[in-house]
Amino acid sequence: MNEQIRINKYIAESGFCSRRAADQLILEGRVEINGKTISEPGTKVNPDKDNIRIDGEVLKPQKKVYYVLNKPSGFITTTSDERDRRKVTDLVPQNPRVFPVGRLDYDTTGVLVLTNDGDFANLLMHPSNKVPREYEVRLDKPLQKEHYEVLLTGVFIDKTPGRFVSVKFVGPEHKKVIVMSHEGRNHFVKRMFSKLGYRVKELHRLSYAGIKVTGMRKGDFRQLTRPEIDSINAKYNKK
Repeated sequence: MNEQIRINKYIAESGFCSRRAADQLILEGRVEINGKTISEPGTKVNPDKDNIRIDGEVLKPQKKVYYVLNKPSGFITTTSDERDRRKVTDLVPQNPRVFPVGRLDYDTTGVLVLTNDGDFANLLMHPSNKVPREYEVRLDKPLQKEHYEVLLTGVFIDKTPGRFVSVKFVGPEHKKVIVMSHEGRNHFVKRMFSKLGYRVKELHRLSYAGIKVTGMRKGDFRQLTRPEIDSINAKYNKK
């Protein structure tokens, strides 16, 4: 590889973290090229010639791995925690190191992808790709018809509109619904319902980009298959 590429892209391709996270590392002054700290994510690097370090450690490319975890409640979706709480990364192999794609709340369960492929993670998370996420939601009270319509047309969160692609009732009481969204904002599903006066009592992600955990117990994981990975790349990669 005798060519130059953007440092944030190379960090992501090396499996250290997503490209978005690489940008943050660079802005925080944690990345060095040939002993010099850089501050621009667009800085070019030649991986064959340049010495690249993150937090003082030499960056070494790793074999790409892809896991889907049936996340249990009581685990945080991060790779480190100053309060020493249980992390989703504790539930999958530690070598090579992987990171979660996006976030699920501490008490939210279901589909969570973990990988060391930064480009794949960015593909799933980038809003322009409109990757579907499907959730089963249990509410504290029945969902009213007028609110059903509002969830589909739009609810403002932080002055930015959000909406569900679909809303389906489960059972006659209308306290349980299945929603689909293209949104990846933090606490998006809970905040959508909260804006309309509902409290989400249980939240379970059924699928992400078509990936499911059907038949898997909470805390179980499996490797994504090559057909699954190829299908996602073919469907959502706009390049």
